[in-house]
Amino acid sequence: MANDVYSPTTAPNPKSSFLQVPSDLLDRTRCCLKVLEVLLSFVAFVLEETVNTCLRCLPLYFFEFVSCTAFLFTALLLVLLATSLHEKVGISCWPKVDFLYSAIIALLFLISSIVFAADNSSSSVEVIAVVFGILSCAAFVVDLVFFVRTNGFPFKKDQNTEPRNGGPAQAEEQKLNAPMANGAD
Repeated sequence: MANDVYSPTTAPNPKSSFLQVPSDLLDRTRCCLKVLEVLLSFVAFVLEETVNTCLRCLPLYFFEFVSCTAFLFTALLLVLLATSLHEKVGISCWPKVDFLYSAIIALLFLISSIVFAADNSSSSVEVIAVVFGILSCAAFVVDLVFFVRTNGFPFKKDQNTEPRNGGPAQAEEQKLNAPMANGAD
């Protein structure tokens, strides 16, 4: 009976939705960039997996490792940042994790694409895989540039330590310790 009274007037909590984009960790543009990174990494990985033969396989294996790692971990990072799961992980410095991860993967994609391009049998699948590796690297670099432009560099030493409630902490402390006007202690 109580459900009949309260259910028509109760509004759902907008923060309880599964997907939380835009949020303080991920805006719409960066979410689209992360999805693009996942797709490009996945295509590079699939193309690399379709290579039938290799003369020297080490560059192919390195490219495989980087593209698979980028696909899986970027998908995981996207899920964590776009949902409330990041609150349950226990990491408080998500911007630093996101920035550092994207920079490392961009560098690894660049190195693996160059090494794989320099030492392959020039089959069409290998060439296309290298192209998608370079496109993936470019997507990670664009993500880094957009991150710095919107959020600033996350490893700055002179971070603003002023409280976010509007006033400095010193003024608050002085107010609390000041003698009362009516003479009571």
